[in-house]
Amino acid sequence: MTSPGRPSRRTVAVIYAGDGGSQPGQQRPDLLAPLANRPIVEHSLAAFAAAPGVHEVLMIAAPALAARAYDPAPEIIKDAGSRARSIAAALEVLTAAGPGDECDVLIHDADRPLIGPQVIADCLTALADSEAVCAAVPASDTMVAVEGDVITGRPPRDRLRYRQYPQGFRLPVIRRGYELALADPAFGQADDCAVVLRYLPGVPVRLVPGSEQGFRITSQADLSIAETLLLG
Repeated sequence: MTSPGRPSRRTVAVIYAGDGGSQPGQQRPDLLAPLANRPIVEHSLAAFAAAPGVHEVLMIAAPALAARAYDPAPEIIKDAGSRARSIAAALEVLTAAGPGDECDVLIHDADRPLIGPQVIADCLTALADSEAVCAAVPASDTMVAVEGDVITGRPPRDRLRYRQYPQGFRLPVIRRGYELALADPAFGQADDCAVVLRYLPGVPVRLVPGSEQGFRITSQADLSIAETLLLG
């Protein structure tokens, strides 16, 4: 099903389930760990496979996940060793599959399994007239700027957001962003919208309302909360 106003464009969801998503020292639950009687990763796959306006689902898979069968079944792209190189490889696959200027991409992390249909739909709607979009929720706590252990400022809370996923792009935009990022020796780990903000500063990133349930599963406590939300 194609969203209104976007009859000639295809949308592909790229689900990142590679090894490069964990922070150093972080022991996140395995993406095959059961969540409400289904592996964590399959919740993310199912959300995009069922979303109106999403025509195809690709999954970037770590070696331990690449050979497994999934329901629903995505196209598998093997992890390239880092998140950035893996995303860039997936974008090249999409470019080779058809005209890039007629393709939109929704990038999502597999360890955010509670992504809701409304957030996906809102991202698709925003991409009708934007080149880059990002789900986000308002900051619920007061944030402060610091130097070492000294507070140096207090940004207004109404201007702060917690960025989430999915993040959506016109394919040529995000592909060019990653080309520039990977050619930069100083490039480190960054989310996809951060790549656009840094390397394509002329491209505005439009915010889309996210959801409090769009959190990452980074611990057993997160897994328990997600289980309660799904079964509650």
